[in-house]
Amino acid sequence: MLQPGCLFTPEAALPRHAAGPPLSVLARQTAGTRFVVMTPSREQILAASAGWVAVVLNVIPGLGAGYLYQRRWKAYWITSALASAWFVAGAALAQSADAAAEAQNQLVGLIGLLALAAVSATEAGLAVKRVRQAG
Repeated sequence: MLQPGCLFTPEAALPRHAAGPPLSVLARQTAGTRFVVMTPSREQILAASAGWVAVVLNVIPGLGAGYLYQRRWKAYWITSALASAWFVAGAALAQSADAAAEAQNQLVGLIGLLALAAVSATEAGLAVKRVRQAG
């Protein structure tokens, strides 16, 4: 039986599944009792995340915050690199622009960041859906 605040689960209390172990398991021997620390896999973390939260976090603050929620570091860094490159490109192009083109440059920059947010939000939602359907 689990006690509140217990970090370890006795091995006998673990559920048995016919399809094999659902979690990666690390066993430890302590005073004659075998305890198991369960670490969820990448797919389990993704499947347990709320898809709508990841989508909203990728749209509202933008820049891949939903990927941080899903613990998808590679996707987060790719999105951050693309957003940074978009900022740098906009700043470089604005150096030689006249005052009349300033508003158009800002609009193009905003549209690019909104497109990046829309693509990353869609991908985050589809990733949750794909993982849930697979397992």
